[in-house]
Amino acid sequence: MSSSSNAVLTPCTGVCTLDEAGLCLGCYRTGTEIARWLQMGERERAWLMETVLPAREARRT
Repeated sequence: MSSSSNAVLTPCTGVCTLDEAGLCLGCYRTGTEIARWLQMGERERAWLMETVLPAREARRT
């Protein structure tokens, strides 16, 4: 899974503003997740993109 064709891209939408709960209004990541993104492995990034962030978005809407 280290191939560049399988790389998990960033969820950043360019909004880059944290709400009062500490979640980005654009991508739903925490400040810590944003800061760690480049150090995360592909599995952790995929888990955030496929599981964590969609759940956060669903709770917000």
